[in-house]
Amino acid sequence: MYRREFIHLRQLAQAAGQIPGPFSWLPAISDESESDSDVALIRLARRCMATTFEVVLPYGTPRAVEIGQAAFAQLDTLEAQLTVYRDMSDVCHLNRIAPYQPVVVEEGLFGLLQLAESISARTQGAFDITAGTLIKAWGFFRGPRGVPVEADRLRALEHTGMHHVELDAEKGSVRFHRPGLELNLGSIGKGYAIDRVAASLRADRGLSTVLLQGGSSSVYAGGCPTSDRRGWAVDLRHPWQPGQHLGRFWLRDRGLGTSAATFQYIEHDGRKLGHVLDPRTGWPASGIASASVVAPTAAEADALSTAFFVGGVELARAVCSDRPEIGAVLLPEGDNAETVVLNLSRATYSLPAAARACANQ
Repeated sequence: MYRREFIHLRQLAQAAGQIPGPFSWLPAISDESESDSDVALIRLARRCMATTFEVVLPYGTPRAVEIGQAAFAQLDTLEAQLTVYRDMSDVCHLNRIAPYQPVVVEEGLFGLLQLAESISARTQGAFDITAGTLIKAWGFFRGPRGVPVEADRLRALEHTGMHHVELDAEKGSVRFHRPGLELNLGSIGKGYAIDRVAASLRADRGLSTVLLQGGSSSVYAGGCPTSDRRGWAVDLRHPWQPGQHLGRFWLRDRGLGTSAATFQYIEHDGRKLGHVLDPRTGWPASGIASASVVAPTAAEADALSTAFFVGGVELARAVCSDRPEIGAVLLPEGDNAETVVLNLSRATYSLPAAARACANQ
């Protein structure tokens, strides 16, 4: 389960030291005006975790380059722990050893697995990090991509499910009760890494105003870059209409994640099957074109955006009704589909100008 680039900040000022990338910062827009004021930023970008990560800071932040270097070094360390593409990573070690004996893991990784287990339970299995074997069956790991034969799909499903994973909180250990089960953290790993970097910047450098993004699908926005107390403003791209947006978020000490499958799919029997798999059926998810979630952390936003993309509007409604701190924007499939907005006020989300004009007609 992977994400594409659907969230971005509108390009405004070109600050000294700014590095080109998918994000720029946008001051909040008042109800009366669509004009934007210029703002200077420092943007530091680098490839990490098979995508582009950015550290965005207000211009004038002391030692900005040093901050960026520290952030990227930490991301490298976290990638070495979480990736399934390096045989020596902690996750690959788990996948090899945990079917046969308990494996003690690093404290942060254990906490991440606990979070994943909790979200899987809350979303009725629509989010599940144990789908590694299923991902491989469809060729979304290292290829070739294609619809698996029925026997292979069913076999992969037998090796999928968080109920096969035992997390021992007292020992900090992990055990798989189903040989052949494999973890894949692609649907939560970027958000988790961003959260860890944000926490380190706060604790080690006293830095609370920063925007961190990975692949233009996972964001954590800390503090307020200007006097506008709503925080950082982020536009959400429309998944199939270039240059169009589904709306604008204002983020302050919040994470934002988006899931969609517009650009990665398999052609099968005249249909386009996306790469985001439903771990309950073993087939690509359908019915939702784009799912975005605002949450207290980027990890939870990432995971829930995947769950809502898989589980649809009713699952999103159920989760959001129990969690008022979780907000969501979902676009169902279909040319005439209307955006569904859950638990977001006008202070934190607004429709794009064109949509507001249509709504007022």
